[in-house]
Amino acid sequence: MKEYKTVTKIAGPLVFVEGVNDIGYGEIVEIQLPSGERKKGQVLDTQRGLAVVQVFGTTAGINLEDTTVKFLGETMQIGVSQEMLGRVFNGLGEPRDKGPAIIPEKRLDINGAPINPYARAEPRDFIQTGISAIDGLNTLVRGQKLPIFSGSGLPHNALAVQIARQAKVVSSGKGGKDQFAVVFAAVGITHEEASFFMRDFEKTGALERAVLFLNLADDPSVERIITPRLALTTAEYLAYEKNMHVLVIITDMTNYCEALREIASAREEVPGRRGYPGYMYTDLSTIYERAGRIKGKEGTVTQLSILTMPGDDITHPIADLTGYITEGQIVLGRDLHRKNIVPPVDVLPCLSRLMNLGIGKDRTREDHRGMADQLYAAYATGRDLRSLSAVVGEEALSATDKLYLKFADVFEKRFIAQGTHEDRTIEQTLDLGWEMLAMFPESELKRLKKEFIEKYGRKHRKN
Repeated sequence: MKEYKTVTKIAGPLVFVEGVNDIGYGEIVEIQLPSGERKKGQVLDTQRGLAVVQVFGTTAGINLEDTTVKFLGETMQIGVSQEMLGRVFNGLGEPRDKGPAIIPEKRLDINGAPINPYARAEPRDFIQTGISAIDGLNTLVRGQKLPIFSGSGLPHNALAVQIARQAKVVSSGKGGKDQFAVVFAAVGITHEEASFFMRDFEKTGALERAVLFLNLADDPSVERIITPRLALTTAEYLAYEKNMHVLVIITDMTNYCEALREIASAREEVPGRRGYPGYMYTDLSTIYERAGRIKGKEGTVTQLSILTMPGDDITHPIADLTGYITEGQIVLGRDLHRKNIVPPVDVLPCLSRLMNLGIGKDRTREDHRGMADQLYAAYATGRDLRSLSAVVGEEALSATDKLYLKFADVFEKRFIAQGTHEDRTIEQTLDLGWEMLAMFPESELKRLKKEFIEKYGRKHRKN
């Protein structure tokens, strides 16, 4: 450990220390104030004897003459244990549920280690969220990273806790003994939101199989850089060493990126698009790419990251870069929200690139792919005709067009809408899809095999 009293500058959450040597990036720092108070920090940059330290907390009370900076010679770590299940922690990994301190089985670097691409196994198998718009049309697969694009005021928090409460793995031939856990990381949330998350998890019993990390809006912004990494390190331990299937839910990645921009501004870096740092793509990839499956390991890490698009702009740098790194997106629509459709999942811009790896005869059902394609095509046609009828009037449409128009309304009210407490199995979702398609003559069901229409569709037509 090395101590220095050479603080030369303080800028926002950053402290600049000169005359240092043999200091590493990410090294943990202990700062002793003249008052005797101690603060923790982390080395953000080091070059030519100058170290830039980001403080975990405010820099109030730090002065240039009497402050001592001690470099501890280790990176930030978290003590992990299976006892973390059912516990709530703050944004720095400290218990905030008034429970006993965790006795760690292991201490791990929160930055993790890159997964060798050769060691990666292909994501496969199905995670059932109980939400038809996701399970039926944009299936979540074990080992996938699938973000949820939302907007200000949309109910993404309610969707997040619903998924955390309802998500389960479909047994892969092991008699249903697969262990499943949820690691939930809330970044930059309000006290009201934190109470909502804790209350819902405790009331529904979902907390027993979950680990919660809550970083509040009035916590130091630098904590928002740390919280997702604490959650992912915990998830990797449970998955790869305890053989569990872990779903990581992070909300809200926009707050994370705002913290990145704030720190970059304090460092006086040259800004990139809309003021965000030019390395934001690389930084986001260090979070998103920690999802996956590893050859020889039973456990998996699946990631659902929620972000609010500023101004509902899907081309905004945060959403844009996220879309490049991840494997699809779930999009919440404001128009559906105005219609009181819950959850307001706008299925047309949604996509799950790995869906085909998680569905089919041995995983969900043999008619799943064709059903999803047919529902999507019918709804897209209905949406187009809805716009057309606003111009030419519904009277100008043909009988078949009116059928598609009616289907779009029924599909939104019965298939997409299901409230925040209805948990549908994949069989219920697919059967509901057949019930929707019973509105059409068989000649319109061009994306479904006749054998499936005979096997699954006939009973709904008789009704």
